[in-house]
Amino acid sequence: MENRFMKRVLHFYDDNNSLPTENLENFLHLITSRREASIESDANPLRNVECFSLSELLLWYGLGNASALSLDDLELMCPAIITQILLPTCPKTSPSDLKPSDQRVWGYGFLAVTVINLAALLGLLLVPFTKKTYFPKILTYFIGLAIGTLFSNAVLQLIPEALGLDPKDDNYVLNAVGIFGGFYVLFFTERVLKMALKADTELGHSHYPPMQSPDVPIATFSNDIVINNISSDIITNNTPTQINCNEKFNSPSESSTSEQNACVLWACHWLRGDRTANIKTVAWMISLSDALHNFIDGLAIGASFTLSLLTGFSTSIAIFCEEFPHELGDFVILLNSGMSVAQAVCFNMLSAMCCYLGLALGIVLGRSFAPNVIFAIAGGMFLYISLADMFPEMNNIMAAHTRGYRGRLVFFLIQNAGLLTGFAIILLITMFAGDISLG
Repeated sequence: MENRFMKRVLHFYDDNNSLPTENLENFLHLITSRREASIESDANPLRNVECFSLSELLLWYGLGNASALSLDDLELMCPAIITQILLPTCPKTSPSDLKPSDQRVWGYGFLAVTVINLAALLGLLLVPFTKKTYFPKILTYFIGLAIGTLFSNAVLQLIPEALGLDPKDDNYVLNAVGIFGGFYVLFFTERVLKMALKADTELGHSHYPPMQSPDVPIATFSNDIVINNISSDIITNNTPTQINCNEKFNSPSESSTSEQNACVLWACHWLRGDRTANIKTVAWMISLSDALHNFIDGLAIGASFTLSLLTGFSTSIAIFCEEFPHELGDFVILLNSGMSVAQAVCFNMLSAMCCYLGLALGIVLGRSFAPNVIFAIAGGMFLYISLADMFPEMNNIMAAHTRGYRGRLVFFLIQNAGLLTGFAIILLITMFAGDISLG
């Protein structure tokens, strides 16, 4: 009877026989997080009493080498544990500092990765809408959102975590906001000057198909593949536009160059069938690089969830915002490189499985070792993707679809809306992490 209440503590940690020392540390943090503010006042007679750490408490009771505590050990230490509540010298822990349980880490991690992978399939469903006049504006907003979330997640959470900084103790958030501010001021100034001087130029290549007339290719990629308009028939029926290749090439004078290009790129490879030998090399390169990319994303998500649920969700939001426009461009390339819709979906899902592998490894490494190295790698990756990859793409779409000052102004406002929305989401999560409870 006298041990019934102690057994409830063990039952809370899913063990009826003993309490591992790491769970005892979690228990101490949980106790201090419930401490009233009045304990911190100068009227507390115990305000100068030294607070023992967990290792010191275990040594005091002769349990320094114990890996787990029995019911008798826990009952013996109970007075010292209760005293932790009354000592102002014991640091008060917020609920967000408590390590999530394994069940929550694995459950929320798999949920986040699954939602992110579904965003890839959403990109396939939106391919037919690339011919709509409003689509470039929508895509611009999502790319700006991805840049804002990736950049902010790197400078506000991942890189500080890699350096061992805490937003409450080290007060680095304002300086991190200054990093984003420096980037945004230069972006804003450059855009305003270009619009004022009407010197907006096209930069680099684009992975996102600009809207042009039906007789002109949608986009030209760095690998010199020209992607023509993708009709909804290709997506729904898996059949190309009916073009007579032999007739076209036997009468060159009667056919235009654009028609011959369309025949070469779309009709002819469909006539050869769906053999993998007819799939261009670029499709395999896209699939392999996407698999590696997803694996690293999974590593970052897994390690983030072992730190805290909010950090995990923040990283997942950033990756989700990046995956949508990224996968849309990948689908267009895969379809044009000789893959059928079914093959593109299949290889995309195979590469998505690498995200689950990365998640599992990230959780294991985050639980067993300090995940700082993973945070550092992910932070550098997020900075590169946002600034070196997606930022030029956003500018390319604007250059390809703007005519006159008004058009440039509309795209500029959409870019700002995406960037600031992504930054605000991550900033709010970082600032109010200690006040948000996930149950």
